Amino acid sequence: MERVKGIEPSHEAWKASVLPLNYTRNRAQPTNPACVVNPPSLACAAVSSLLLKGGRVIDPANSRDETADVLLVDGRVAAIGADALGQAPEGGAVEDVSGKVVCPGLIDIHVHFREPGQTAKENIETGAAAAARGGFTTVVCMPNTSPAIDNPGTVALIQDSAERSAKVNVLTTGAITKGIAGEELAPIGSLKSAGVVAITDDGHCVQDNDLMRRALEYTAMFNLPVMDHCQDYSLVGSGVMHEGYWNSTLGLPGWPSAGEEMIVARNILLAEKTGAHIHCQHMSAAGSIRLLREAKSRGVPISGEACPHHFTLTDATIAGSEKFWAEDGKGVNYPGDGERPAWPEFDTNFKMNPPLRSAADREAVIEGIVDGTLEIISSDHAPHCDYEKEVEFANAPFGITGLENQLAVALMQFYHSGRMPLADVIDRLTVAPARLIRSDRGTLSVGAPADVTVFDPDAEWVFRREDTASKATNNPFYDWTLKGRPVMTIVGGEIVWQ
Repeated sequence: MERVKGIEPSHEAWKASVLPLNYTRNRAQPTNPACVVNPPSLACAAVSSLLLKGGRVIDPANSRDETADVLLVDGRVAAIGADALGQAPEGGAVEDVSGKVVCPGLIDIHVHFREPGQTAKENIETGAAAAARGGFTTVVCMPNTSPAIDNPGTVALIQDSAERSAKVNVLTTGAITKGIAGEELAPIGSLKSAGVVAITDDGHCVQDNDLMRRALEYTAMFNLPVMDHCQDYSLVGSGVMHEGYWNSTLGLPGWPSAGEEMIVARNILLAEKTGAHIHCQHMSAAGSIRLLREAKSRGVPISGEACPHHFTLTDATIAGSEKFWAEDGKGVNYPGDGERPAWPEFDTNFKMNPPLRSAADREAVIEGIVDGTLEIISSDHAPHCDYEKEVEFANAPFGITGLENQLAVALMQFYHSGRMPLADVIDRLTVAPARLIRSDRGTLSVGAPADVTVFDPDAEWVFRREDTASKATNNPFYDWTLKGRPVMTIVGGEIVWQ
């Protein structure tokens, strides 16, 4: 039987000995005290109904924006508006959410929970707790764990751990290649049967263009999107920060924008040829946005996402807070007139992959989100142990956490700045990511899963390190005053954080 680079030629062979593993969320209460305000006996207590009264209901999937009641019964949206109060069962739970926004549960399609194999940094329980605290009801884990998620057995391990310990819906991706080594295709059919929602080698990028083409041809057969970490190794080399004025000033190896743009161009060509959907992760460069905008205008099946750090911060942060706030910081819609947060130069909490880029790149990313070129906002939540980041900048690992501050930073940069209506910001965090992973979540349609986020868009708060639910504290936004805050996270009709 002929085999090419690990491709399994028989569709039936992919199905053999693989049972679909359906994820069911466990309702047990995690023990992390930083994550839950309610007493443990009440925070996740099973309820048959929950009535949310008087909130501003925004559901972009149904073009809804009105003050209304929302009734959740037996894990589903039962009614919205005038019918909700009349249909509410006697004795059911009631929450007054007047003055707050009620929207579909937020979805983050790009997180690293480090399980299995790297649980000193994070695990599914603590990562899910951080997600709930940030208003997220569904997250999608990346496969660059140890071992990589490149077979049905590891998918089952993730699903079992999530069922036992997660307070939110935890979905997973599978690897494009075995061991995320970029050399041989993983068993895509088996991964699909096991329940992955996409495939990706995130953290790495497939450099072999022919192998990437074969992966796309196979995923098209299974209606799976491919998420790609766009990085041309030969161009990036040993770069650790954006190639420009500041890397030259600071004496650090540069990472050119072309290192991202080259792979985005490759992906556009392959998506056009194969008809498979490619989703370009964490876009950071102006050239990438231009390429995606042009390709989408021609109907190429390609999409992109952006992260809060890339539409808020720039490479000037690595020169220290004083240098950043002097010029590039003027592009941050920072609330109030108070003192700005401070940090030293070479702070490794500003080191991520792809790197923070110039103010012009930041503006291009913002414009891409505003005009819909980048349909999705995600965190790329990437926890590390403190000791890993407490080294020289060049030697520190790439990555920052982001689930708990993502909503606030997005609201500040888009809604409070006047660049986007509130409904459009919510769209990028709900129905758009749900659409990519073919999920029935991300909407408040009657009959949809009762995943709901309630937040106060105008609440100002200081993001403190000691309040995080994550194991990790590698976050550049600590001590920032943020505007917009989740107040209640509901999963399957149950309040999992308040």
